[in-house]
Amino acid sequence: MTVNTRPVRRGGSTRWTVGKRSLPGRRSVLAAVLVGVFLAGCSGGEDGEYPAADASGSQTVEVSVPDLSDVARQGAELFASNCSECHGPSAGGSSQGPPLVDKIYEPGHHADFSFIRAVEVGSAQHHWSFGDMEPVPGLSPEDVNNIICYVRELQYANGIFTDAGGLSACEA
Repeated sequence: MTVNTRPVRRGGSTRWTVGKRSLPGRRSVLAAVLVGVFLAGCSGGEDGEYPAADASGSQTVEVSVPDLSDVARQGAELFASNCSECHGPSAGGSSQGPPLVDKIYEPGHHADFSFIRAVEVGSAQHHWSFGDMEPVPGLSPEDVNNIICYVRELQYANGIFTDAGGLSACEA
């Protein structure tokens, strides 16, 4: 059997075809790979890998607050008024939401983009039992970056990660 493959030019782009079916372009393949990588990063772990909430439904951690950069100080104020109701003071968790000062949220597992998406469109529950996170309206991209900087500085100071490259949101 001979397969007829040839490039077909339509609307300024070239698509390869097999017979009468066109093959997916590089962009489609790249998009599929990126979605797969993102979903793999969001998958849950083995049973027992993530801490369970206590009897009150709370999963809190003690957080040591370091001297903060100017960007993180702005983020701390925004966090207090937009995030702490669920994520607790100093991102240590509450009965409403998980602690963000946790290995689960280190930059290598939940990149800054994950926080941006959670603020913009919400986040499906996948590590904890608190339910889905709703979007947080009214925050500018700069506000979100400042909050991320605050959380990353807390994580870094509390040993969640040790590579200062994880503090990229704090670069002014």
